[in-house]
Amino acid sequence: LVALLPKSKELLSKYVALVVSVFQLFLGVILYLGFTATSTTKYDLSSFQYTEFASWINLSLGSIGKLSASYLLGVDGLNIALVLLTVVVTVIAVISSWNLKTKVRGYFSLFLLLNAAIIGCFVSLDLLLFYLFFEFMLLPMYFLIGLWGGPRREYASIKFFLYTLLGSILILIVMVGLYMSVIDPQATAVELKMAANVEQVTEEMTADVQRLLAADQIPENAQVHTFNMLHMGNQANYIPGSLLDYKITRELFGHNARTLAFLIIFIGFAIKIPVVPLHTWLPDAHVEAPTSISVILAALLLKVGGYALIRTGYLILPDGAVHYSWLVGFLGVLSIIYGALNALASKDLKRLIAYSSVSHMGFVLLGLASMTSEGVSGAIYQMVSHGIISAGLFLIAGVIYDRTNDRIIHNYSGLATMMPKYTVITVVFFFASLGLPGFSGFIAEIFVLLGAFSSSVVNGLIPRWMMIVALIGLILSAAYYLWTIQRMFLGKLHLKTEKKELTDLNAREILMFLPLVLGALALGIFPDLLLEMINGSVNTIIEFVAPK
Repeated sequence: LVALLPKSKELLSKYVALVVSVFQLFLGVILYLGFTATSTTKYDLSSFQYTEFASWINLSLGSIGKLSASYLLGVDGLNIALVLLTVVVTVIAVISSWNLKTKVRGYFSLFLLLNAAIIGCFVSLDLLLFYLFFEFMLLPMYFLIGLWGGPRREYASIKFFLYTLLGSILILIVMVGLYMSVIDPQATAVELKMAANVEQVTEEMTADVQRLLAADQIPENAQVHTFNMLHMGNQANYIPGSLLDYKITRELFGHNARTLAFLIIFIGFAIKIPVVPLHTWLPDAHVEAPTSISVILAALLLKVGGYALIRTGYLILPDGAVHYSWLVGFLGVLSIIYGALNALASKDLKRLIAYSSVSHMGFVLLGLASMTSEGVSGAIYQMVSHGIISAGLFLIAGVIYDRTNDRIIHNYSGLATMMPKYTVITVVFFFASLGLPGFSGFIAEIFVLLGAFSSSVVNGLIPRWMMIVALIGLILSAAYYLWTIQRMFLGKLHLKTEKKELTDLNAREILMFLPLVLGALALGIFPDLLLEMINGSVNTIIEFVAPK
């Protein structure tokens, strides 16, 4: 609709985007209120709510079977909070874009396409459908940075595009391997004339198909290959002797094929998270991107990487996740320390916040690597918490840049005297990000640290020294945030910028910050708001992955 608006009505596009985003938020709240927390460890369609299914691609491939892909959506404890985070952040990002003057129609068209792709990634349960949404995120973000970004926007957008494209290619390789190794038992039952259609297939028929498959009694031309993530997570659906078969250890380049597949898909999503040393696109993209796009990038796109790693890597290739748990934990700790040290050395406020995102997303990896209930709960909690806090942090950088066209920290001092409201909001988000008790960051990080500490006893996956080193990262985060407050806000008012007229937050800007502040406080004081929702999914992940 926005793209079709005439040029004379270009400014109307921001109102359309706002109305759509607010309506989407309304639907998200209904989704959240209607969601029922479950404690099941089953991982099939019955463990999801609001499911939507439609047959999409059905193609006969002759003697090698049939191809099946479906429009399959659903929410569980793993993605419900991320969907809600998306609809909240989208409204805030639209409000933060309100003063945009150039190419307004094109901007909001791409913005809404990006928003749809992000939600599609979070709710897709078919790997091909997920991959299409994942690729759809690439082009809008490329143009949003490349056309509306800062002075080095072309460099930053191309770097973002190339890194993300590399990750997509790696994911595609594993996706093809999984597709060739897995069947859809319901569709195969129909192909074997057990039922007239998929709706008529019973659990007994499904079990019969899986028994026939295990005995290698289903001819290849009757096997219906699938991209369904839930079928990929079930060992009984793997074709005997296939590349990624659970029972037969196949080797590629001298490595177990399944563990190698996990490593490849981990690298693919590690670029998006991002994980050191695959992070170098992020600071450049953040520094050059407009404020609202930095908000979307930090709060949502990084979470797509973390969420997809769990949904595909951990729940489809759990043996690889266990095998590489030490590496995942080590890279998490490396990201925590390296990101914090770079933030401490940063002179640009936005670059400092970008590196803090690298550091804080390292806690997600550390929690997942521990494969304990506390660690995995902390990892998911950290994704939601960081989504809220990072959105606020980039809005803080955007507010000062809008007034002065300058983000260099040492060019400011004494801002507290001229911008008291802005100072209070900044202090709140800085303290929330460094993990002060009472804020969501504290709950997330304490759970991750507890899980990392107990892992050596519970399952022996990661050593305790990783938790101790991660604590150093928390000390460094306190250092760079407190030092920034001291340099920018305390002391006598002094500006080295051309634009001297500094005004405090206006009503529109307060409206942007208020829901984020309330969210960080609510999840810090009432952690059960999120923990109850994710508990069932955490149990499922532990049941699937943790060594028995």
